[in-house]
Amino acid sequence: MKRRSEPASGLELSEQYYKQIVEPILRKKFPRLSYSAGLIGTGSEVLGYDTRQSTDHNWGLRLLVFLPENDFRKYKPKIDRELRSSLPATFRGYPTSFGKPDEVGVRVPDFATRKAGDINHYVTILTVNSFFNETIGFDPLKTIEAKTWLAVPQQRLLELTSGKLFRDGLHLKRILEKFRYYPKNVWLYVLASQWSKISEEEAFVGRASAVGDEAGSRLIVSKLAKELMELCFLMEKKYAPYSKWFGTAFSNLEISTKLAPVLSKILESDSIRTRETWLSEAYRIVAEKHNSLKITRKIPTGVSRYYDRPYLVIHADSFAKEIKKEIRDQGIRRLPLIGSIDQITDNPTLLNNKSSLKRAHILYES
Repeated sequence: MKRRSEPASGLELSEQYYKQIVEPILRKKFPRLSYSAGLIGTGSEVLGYDTRQSTDHNWGLRLLVFLPENDFRKYKPKIDRELRSSLPATFRGYPTSFGKPDEVGVRVPDFATRKAGDINHYVTILTVNSFFNETIGFDPLKTIEAKTWLAVPQQRLLELTSGKLFRDGLHLKRILEKFRYYPKNVWLYVLASQWSKISEEEAFVGRASAVGDEAGSRLIVSKLAKELMELCFLMEKKYAPYSKWFGTAFSNLEISTKLAPVLSKILESDSIRTRETWLSEAYRIVAEKHNSLKITRKIPTGVSRYYDRPYLVIHADSFAKEIKKEIRDQGIRRLPLIGSIDQITDNPTLLNNKSSLKRAHILYES
């Protein structure tokens, strides 16, 4: 089979596949079945970041079909058999069949000639409960406590609020809307925590340089640049993706037009003087953005000396303190400003481990 030279958008391809191929099969064979279908959760195409490179695994003619709990055991094997026997071998030049999952669940498109009736399809049949248990590890229909919000990586929350539902007989969209963004008090807490993180290291750029550690100064300023980018996601109420898509997503923020060129100058700086000059400009931009949110009193946007030391800082702790004052939930307000789980660590092994994340709740106990 000839491969396409350029992939269609994976999300667009999935929707057309459902509407033109999968939905007619389900309507004909299971006319009374209530279900939801779409493409949400993991995958670069769910976030809208897929490219030609993305097509080599877990990409293509795939989608999710959600069944009611009471119908799952009865209908899953029937739907699976029907799709295996009724799906065409290809759709829009892409194979409907995929190889078996490897040890970590990766599946690749099967470009070998395969006849209809012998299709290892990638239509995942599941329930709403099993999806959320696999994605975030808890029941979204129950009250979501602050510590539960804080223990979910932003990447997972982004996966829940991206993609598209093509049919929604189970009212799944209503559940997904709960995750559109953090509740206000949780948002204020993670916002204050991010300013607090910045305050811990803002003076170290100059201090490292003062002792001749230019490599250290460069590393610290690059870390601060990333912390400022993460702050911008929070200020614009957008979940930040993990590192592969972090810069791409940042470029879509409103503030990036002003801030991105300044961050580039920071990273290119080869002296402490230019480094502090551009870092000061970055601080001014994000401080002005903070003031535009009108969640605290207006805070000065200029830099000044770090106490009696000659290092220019924004005094980020003042922003953290003012934001914390606005938190109305006393339980959240009493928490130390350590932030959400991905403000504490960026270790993928931990952030992808549901059992470890459940134990992370202890970080937020009174």
